[in-house]
Amino acid sequence: MAETSRQRNLFIYLCLAAATVAVYWPVLHFGFVVVDDRTYVTENPHVRTGLTLSNLAWAFTASYAANWHPVTWLSHMLDCQLFGLRAGPHHLVSVLLHIANTLLLFAVLKKMTAAPWRSGFVAALFALHPTHVESVAWVAERKDVLSTFWEVLTIAAYVRYVEESAVHGSQVKTFYGLALLFYALALMSKPMVVTLPFVLLLLDYWPLGRTRWAGAAAGNTVPMPPSRLLKEKFPFLALAAALCVMTVRAQPIQSLKNLPLGIRMGNALLSYVRYIGKAFWPTRLAAFYPLDEKLSTIAVVGAGVGLVGGTIAVILRARREPWLATGWFWYVGTLVPVIGLVQVGGQSMADRYTYFPFVGLFVMLCWSVPGAVMKTPNWSAITCVAGLAALAICAVLSRAQVEYWKDSETLFRHALSVTRDNWLAHGNLGVVLEEAGREPEAIAQYEQALQIQPGYPQAQYNLGNALSKMGRLGEAMEHWNQAVRLNPDFAEARYNLGVALMGLGRVSEAVGQLEQVLRDKPDSAEAHNSLGAALMRLGQVPEAIGQYEQALRIQPDSAEAHNNLGIALFQVGRQREAIGQYEQALRIKPGYLEAHFNLAVALEEAGRVAEAIGQYEQVLRIKPDYTNAQTRLARLRAVR
Repeated sequence: MAETSRQRNLFIYLCLAAATVAVYWPVLHFGFVVVDDRTYVTENPHVRTGLTLSNLAWAFTASYAANWHPVTWLSHMLDCQLFGLRAGPHHLVSVLLHIANTLLLFAVLKKMTAAPWRSGFVAALFALHPTHVESVAWVAERKDVLSTFWEVLTIAAYVRYVEESAVHGSQVKTFYGLALLFYALALMSKPMVVTLPFVLLLLDYWPLGRTRWAGAAAGNTVPMPPSRLLKEKFPFLALAAALCVMTVRAQPIQSLKNLPLGIRMGNALLSYVRYIGKAFWPTRLAAFYPLDEKLSTIAVVGAGVGLVGGTIAVILRARREPWLATGWFWYVGTLVPVIGLVQVGGQSMADRYTYFPFVGLFVMLCWSVPGAVMKTPNWSAITCVAGLAALAICAVLSRAQVEYWKDSETLFRHALSVTRDNWLAHGNLGVVLEEAGREPEAIAQYEQALQIQPGYPQAQYNLGNALSKMGRLGEAMEHWNQAVRLNPDFAEARYNLGVALMGLGRVSEAVGQLEQVLRDKPDSAEAHNSLGAALMRLGQVPEAIGQYEQALRIQPDSAEAHNNLGIALFQVGRQREAIGQYEQALRIKPGYLEAHFNLAVALEEAGRVAEAIGQYEQVLRIKPDYTNAQTRLARLRAVR
């Protein structure tokens, strides 16, 4: 019997892993997408340089990308350390974590319920459901698969703790400590997991049977008073509270004052219902669902009545079917942090938010349907065939959804095809088109985004960049100014304004903009370098030298900053230091024309004529029609 059970479980494990691989294998050939992958990986200097001591310190101290999740940063850093910026291996790690989550979920449910086939079906739905594609196929959503990995491990350790407590075992403290450790790692992977202590209380009710209102489905657990169960969760709640403080500090929750409470509550009610719809009819999925502030009162009231009615129904049936209460409140409770009551971002809902909450709905389904059809002849065969058909449909839909993530243009064109007024999809499609050199098409997308959402600073900034590339600098500056008016902390828009003002000869205004950039973003090497150039134009050479030196402290391999510092040092008579800076610029960038010329001039002034001639000759090899170099070289040769 035991041997048969092992073979059955092994069969389920293999089927779950194989099915997941079959659905997600294509992502190994996908690239990064423009949304968040750059912020999290490709353009993040702390992540892309791998696991260094300074990067480790940054991961635990920075509130970057509006989040504090150091374990997620470490995960991305490790990927970069091992694989560089090859996207395929980054995707592979996310797929492997998804497989691990699926297998762990099966193992934990099986252990708690002693119902391997139902547990396997829940795990299969988790593995293959189309709404979970976003969490797996999007590199920046590593936090979903990673946090869930630690969450399920937390539940596994907690279940072992419960078993040890029931028999007064010697490893009670060990497994309780492991549960706390895994939960801390989950919290440091994604803030959404703050609701896990609530999930543990639900599991105490069913299937662990630790309360007086429901019997245990498996194990030798003993009913306990609610006060004891709550006291047991206090350390978990303390960790969750600490994470909440860190998250509120990290995230600019502007919608508390910008978006009325009524709209947020109405959208939350509608989203709960819409998510249930996506669970059972997972079509027209998009990377971004825009929030519509014009909500239908009838729809909101209907959603509220439906949710209250559903809640009452599961409570009334809790004695006979306790899994309904556990599953329902799992779904409702774990969505609370992201349902929009505290709105962060412009989305009405997001597929990635269903990754862990849908387990509750899957449990309700898999424990209820077999019981409902038991009175039907051949119910086992009917249930099996229907279940396999549902899984096959999920796999087909998921495989199709995976394909939309193959590149950014496909992703956002699909989003536009299945949603309305999707300003973010228009804006990001514009970025893709602009980077492909299709500026007129990009401008059209940015303008469409701004027509839908005039207060979209990123689109104003991007539109300015595209217009600048087309030589329409005046229009570009208008849009950069608008971006700054919408978001005074928009450092990149201010930087572009500063550079443009300097190019127009309005140097004092440029200095003001660049100084503001550095107040908002003091570690911007580019801003320090550009401010140094502006100060040089104003004749403030010592101050310019300070800015160039600061730029090089931040970015030592900046050839431009080394060259500019050399120019400033040369002007104050520090020729030897200037020569050293030019030489350093050329070590970093051997074909740097301006640095070769500046070095030649400095060498000439220092009396090192032969070396100067060599540098002038190098300049003319790079640019044969460089008149100034031709004149100086001819004069030096005549003198010799």
